[in-house]
Amino acid sequence: MQVITAARPAWIFPFTGLQPAQFRQLVRLVAERGGDAISDGRPGRQWALDLPDRVLLVAVYWRTNLTMRQIGPLFGVSHSAAHRVIDTLGPLLALAPVRRRPVDQIAIVDGTLIPTRDHRLATKSKNYRYSTNLQVAIDASTRLVIALGDPQPGNRNDTIVYRTSGIEEKLAGRPVMADGGYRGNAEVIIPYRKPVDGGVLPAWKEELNSHHRTVRAGVEHALARMKCFKILRDYRRAAHTLADAASGIANLHNIILTG
Repeated sequence: MQVITAARPAWIFPFTGLQPAQFRQLVRLVAERGGDAISDGRPGRQWALDLPDRVLLVAVYWRTNLTMRQIGPLFGVSHSAAHRVIDTLGPLLALAPVRRRPVDQIAIVDGTLIPTRDHRLATKSKNYRYSTNLQVAIDASTRLVIALGDPQPGNRNDTIVYRTSGIEEKLAGRPVMADGGYRGNAEVIIPYRKPVDGGVLPAWKEELNSHHRTVRAGVEHALARMKCFKILRDYRRAAHTLADAASGIANLHNIILTG
């Protein structure tokens, strides 16, 4: 028996954070990307769930981080069917690359550690867990996520991962702000550092640093909102699927933020 269904809008917001109208927008996006054309993976076998319910299953999984044996019965399907739904539809929810941007757009980038159980990529990190480093960039004005890097081992610092994750290329040609951990990347605007002799910064530099912190806080708020999707607090699936899941969650974050 199916417990949660998109046919009952009252279930959508508590389990996904999306308003019903936003959810319908998401379903249309997945349909445009070919979600209706995807078969169950077995010849002649149709999905037990229609497209809105499959999209809802993926969003609920990301939001709650339930196991497959928990989420399958909620939708009236087996745990293996829930796996197939997530594997096939998850990539279709991904954040679309920005093709046009304002000339004066400023990006803010920061990294966050995602606890990841797949040790083929994850490494023991400063959070004392096996984690991956995910780089996220937002538009400073709108606070929408505009780019993500490919997850990297969590024991690498941000200044290295910024270059190896591919996000540097995605942000090329626009001003980029970051914290002091990105020292060594000449194109990134970071706060002024205190003199090595223990002196104090001039007042004008302290004022600029204060303004820098205020602006840069936007990306930390975005990361906190993304981690309302609990799968980013304990990623149990194969590490190679994390990029698609993070991109999909970034897309959901943007839909929620734009109302």
